[in-house]
Amino acid sequence: MILDASDLKARLHAPEIVVAPGVYDALSASLAAEAGFDTVYLSGASIAYTQLGRPDIGLVSVSEVNDVMSHIRERTELSVVVDCDTGFGNAMNVMRSVRMLERAGANAIQLEDQTYPKRCGHLRGKTLVPEGEMVGKLKAALDARASDTTLIIGRTDAVAVEGTARAIERAHAYREAGVDMLFIEGIRSDDDIASIMAEFRGRIPIMANMVEGGDTPLQNARALQEQGFSLVIFPGALVRAFTHMASQFFATLRRDGTTDAFRERMLDFGQLNEVLGTRKMLELGEKYDAR
Repeated sequence: MILDASDLKARLHAPEIVVAPGVYDALSASLAAEAGFDTVYLSGASIAYTQLGRPDIGLVSVSEVNDVMSHIRERTELSVVVDCDTGFGNAMNVMRSVRMLERAGANAIQLEDQTYPKRCGHLRGKTLVPEGEMVGKLKAALDARASDTTLIIGRTDAVAVEGTARAIERAHAYREAGVDMLFIEGIRSDDDIASIMAEFRGRIPIMANMVEGGDTPLQNARALQEQGFSLVIFPGALVRAFTHMASQFFATLRRDGTTDAFRERMLDFGQLNEVLGTRKMLELGEKYDAR
């Protein structure tokens, strides 16, 4: 089932957790839809990894994120949660970013309280803007959206910088500003989760982030649901899987001078075109051919 924005908002308040794999282009989003997911996470980190071949250190622009969002919306009807980093500047930049991404089809837009340029939430050396500045940016985002079914997610990276107690204080301020969901990044332990849920469970949806090799201990969706999380993202997992597979592919091709040894792990030409919907598109085009 495909969700619209209002459905996503309702789902986030339901008992069952929403699982959103990270995607970075229209093909990965369409594959997620084919696998049965109804919500995906457009990861800024994964865009940096795949489009730039660089780490998540604030190199991606709002225009690049917006272009990917537009391509995904053209290809699928999935609910898309978009990583908008810091909003790419001050409150005025936030307003422009929100308007762009909402027009492109974003269902939820995530904003964080790092300084700009930011860096991945699981890298060291993060710095934060003052709490009051972030509250202003979130209010700007809420004012800029055309529909209140476009969700605004307030993220704090304060756990790694100022500690869990201070992260909770910032999260309270962001909730009071009116955000639809909270994302406390870089949770380190079950004690952190217990402290966070004691403050927010049942009051506002809380988002979890599973990063293989990151700071937060990995848990499955069911365990996270039992702890009170409403949404879990796996933002860079696909890129890590793809990079591992691609390295093996290139090594095989370099060694053998042929792809024969890799064929069982590949789609052939016809299978790929089936995934892409080539036949249906060609048939559609024939309807408009000159007679």
